[in-house]
Amino acid sequence: MWGAFGITALVYPWIVGSSYAVHMGIVILMYAILSMGFDILARTGQVSVGQAALFGLGAYCAVLTFEKFGIDPVLAIFLGGLFAGVVAAGFGFATLRIRGIYFSIATICFAESLQVLALMARGLTGGAIGVSVPPIFDGNITASYYFILALLGGTILVSLIIDKSKLNFAFTAIRENEKVASVMGINPTKYKVLSFVLSAFFTGCVGGFYAFYITYIIPYEVFGIGISVACLVMPVFGGLYTIEGPLLGAVVLKTVEEFLRTTIPYGHMIVYGVILVVSVLYMPAGIVGLVKKRFLERE
Repeated sequence: MWGAFGITALVYPWIVGSSYAVHMGIVILMYAILSMGFDILARTGQVSVGQAALFGLGAYCAVLTFEKFGIDPVLAIFLGGLFAGVVAAGFGFATLRIRGIYFSIATICFAESLQVLALMARGLTGGAIGVSVPPIFDGNITASYYFILALLGGTILVSLIIDKSKLNFAFTAIRENEKVASVMGINPTKYKVLSFVLSAFFTGCVGGFYAFYITYIIPYEVFGIGISVACLVMPVFGGLYTIEGPLLGAVVLKTVEEFLRTTIPYGHMIVYGVILVVSVLYMPAGIVGLVKKRFLERE
């Protein structure tokens, strides 16, 4: 499966041939990374509804390091990811001791607070007017596609390492029962902060890439609730706690969303929402869970 996906992804720009299709491929890859980043955190049982905070931090860090210090955009993107990871570590130590809905509320408050701060810091962020930057790779859309594809490859590699190592055991134990995990010698705070930092790094990198790809960012967009909701919905739709699920969720949902947007000009988000509700009701384990269930029934 991974071989077929890799070959298809590599030849995709040459098969489709149009800039619009390559652009859609870039958007899908971006959301696939965001979904996998959310899934890495969710494996410890923490549900973040404020992933936009990390996305926005990465975007503004990348743009500002480029503007103030003239750093190369590619390096600035990774600095954006590192900055998001450092902030997530601090935020994690302060909040990951709280659980469930309280942690979710803390993350969404964090994202909203950063949006207000970005709007008020006009001298640094441009406020509501935003900041513009030159396009990455001089606007070469194919180069942008392969860059974000490589970043997705790195995200998949990290997710595979987690899945095949003792980290998976620690994350699963914490998710199932934190007290029992502590008795077994697992430090819940340490592993939850680690998963949060990894999740933040990839989310921040995508934020930095987005800034240079779109060439313009405003607080309402990069810290917007829409990004956080997408990060939450796509892995749930595809199948949480799996490597394939977040990837499938991003591919299917972004494709459906774009199809509805072009065929139903008015009210397409209502149809999109209905599809999501029905999918969650009838596929609680996502696409991956449904496929596994059908496979087991045949056996």
